Amino acid sequence: MFKVFSTLIWVAVATAKENGMALTPPMGWRSWNLYGENVNQELIETIMDGMVNRGRTVDGTATSLCDLGYCDVGLDDNWQKCGSYGEKKYTFHTDDGIPVVNTEIFPDMKSMTDKAHSLGLTAGWYGNNCICAEKFTDEDKFYEGDVKALIDFGFDGVKLDGCGSQLNLELYDELINATGKAITMENCHWGSAPPFEPTLDWCPWNFFRTSGDVRAAYGSVMENLATTYKYADTLLSRPGCWAYPDMLEIGCDHGPGGDSDSGLNEQESRSHFGSWCIISSPLTLSMDVNNATIMDSVWDLIANPEAIEVNQAWFGHPGGPYLSSSENVTLEYDNFVAPSHQYLYKPMSWDGSKVAVLIMNSENDEKSFDVKFDDIPGFKGGKGVKVRCVWGRKDVGQFDDVLDGVDVEAHDARFFVLEAAE
Repeated sequence: MFKVFSTLIWVAVATAKENGMALTPPMGWRSWNLYGENVNQELIETIMDGMVNRGRTVDGTATSLCDLGYCDVGLDDNWQKCGSYGEKKYTFHTDDGIPVVNTEIFPDMKSMTDKAHSLGLTAGWYGNNCICAEKFTDEDKFYEGDVKALIDFGFDGVKLDGCGSQLNLELYDELINATGKAITMENCHWGSAPPFEPTLDWCPWNFFRTSGDVRAAYGSVMENLATTYKYADTLLSRPGCWAYPDMLEIGCDHGPGGDSDSGLNEQESRSHFGSWCIISSPLTLSMDVNNATIMDSVWDLIANPEAIEVNQAWFGHPGGPYLSSSENVTLEYDNFVAPSHQYLYKPMSWDGSKVAVLIMNSENDEKSFDVKFDDIPGFKGGKGVKVRCVWGRKDVGQFDDVLDGVDVEAHDARFFVLEAAE
């Protein structure tokens, strides 16, 4: 076993994008993992209806996904009309820099965002597209055209991918700020080095991808999760500037990744959701929210208010691993080598009296683990620590020095909140 955690104590919040957005990790839904390039306005509007449907309950109260915080619906790639425009034969911009919408599948973008707003949702767009990516659009007029369309269509957020040549995110930020409308910006540059990583005093976006695309496979989930750890260690993931290892693949089988999207079982889904929660990742659903079978299978997980509470909390550290096995296991997807087990933590109070802990078992067999309170960074536990199970939403009991004998199934995770007794 070896410890992996930052010795820094951070009380002041470092500089983030100054638009007042994403002060907690954003929550919502995005289209790519479900629809890929086969997307259209009707499908997106149907998802919007599903996000506000109160056909399920939490603690006996009719509750929608938006009631839980998942209130953004994001359109991903392939809204554009690929072609050859103007003298330089741009692939989806006019000579004036205006993006060309495929009106056969998106006949009225403004009415789509109006529908979102009428339902109490926000609507997200997508730029620097990968399908028919532009390669010669680094002039200011193309950024200006994109931002004009973003505002004219009524979108509230934008995901900026890394496929085209419009890579000046600082310019996007300046142009969006100049409109006077607060727009949530996602930097989707796959964990690239600066200028696509934040510093402690610079972050012209609200959340940033730390990895390539995640797939519905346990190895992919663990590989993407690991890309966030350096941002936790350096405290670069913070309010308004969150590290993001991509969307949630819960409830997603056989998506755009083909054979790579083999699907997650119940245990792997818990590991996925729990780890995204404890590292303060944005929570972006991507399954079919109108499929009753899928929703019945994942509802208790994604609608767990105590897990969401951990995700949304901020007490000076985004969460990350503090103890990892010295033994490794090779996971099937991409032959990713991961610690056989890990302990992750996230502070849940300023005074060190409360902390969330996630125990992850990447072995192929059930294992038993102990949580020694003195190992948890900054936790003022010891004698008389109250332990609550997040998954079961129940108190486990009061313990001195250690929570011992925690059984964790293969590829599963156990999630607890520990609080020092008064």
